[in-house]
Amino acid sequence: MNSDYQSSAKEFLEIASAQRLAILLRLYENTSKVSVLAKDLGATIPEVYRNFERLAKADLIVKNSEGDYSITTYGKIMCGQISSIRFLSVNKKYFKDHNFGDIPQKFLHRIGALEEAKQIKGFVKVMEKWQEIYKNADEHIYNILYEIPYSADLMEPLTKKIENGVKLHSILSESAIIPKERKQIIDKLGIRKLIENGLLERKMKDDVSTVMILNEKEGCVMFPSKTGEVDLSEGFYGNDPLFQEWCGDYFDYCWSRAKPFQESKMKRD
Repeated sequence: MNSDYQSSAKEFLEIASAQRLAILLRLYENTSKVSVLAKDLGATIPEVYRNFERLAKADLIVKNSEGDYSITTYGKIMCGQISSIRFLSVNKKYFKDHNFGDIPQKFLHRIGALEEAKQIKGFVKVMEKWQEIYKNADEHIYNILYEIPYSADLMEPLTKKIENGVKLHSILSESAIIPKERKQIIDKLGIRKLIENGLLERKMKDDVSTVMILNEKEGCVMFPSKTGEVDLSEGFYGNDPLFQEWCGDYFDYCWSRAKPFQESKMKRD
């Protein structure tokens, strides 16, 4: 057992250098020569050459007959883990007060997909981004919500999108409390008709701690506080393909396991 840990620790040591890490990530994108990367990194050729040799000895990169270096299969896998470490390290302060709730381990293994996401701070800014995601949707909107804020700023653009053919799938928490104005807004905006026409589909979970709003090209995810409570005051916004794929897969996972929506289970304010 100890020998296994020693071997793993040795591999971490090989990339425990800003320059070696930069070299590895550059070679993940394209093959290169030592002199070219030395210029790109603003370092001396002898310094960079030593790190190239160290990475090659660790089987992370390999040199061909023309003097070009490329990343190995092993090196590519290691790069895949670096994105997760980077996401967590950059957002270390956030995760002092938050956790991942009940998100399955298989999604945590891919948390590096959120690497390029932008952190949004402040309830107002989160709500503004929420509105943008609704307004920018052309095909679908996926929600995982603890409860729905029944405000005109959110509900009116959302209803217009659905009326224009954008499909809405929402997963709601059974423990959510329904505000008094909900029925009035539903009647005013004709939401029941949208449900009857199949443009708005809903399901339920016993509880929701991770909140997500997603369209076909961008999304926002908000993880719970360390006490497990929903926190809409901070979140992560992303519009790159890896972020979209992670969020879409997580939504599909939750949707496939959610229960049919039952109005009677919703709690009244």
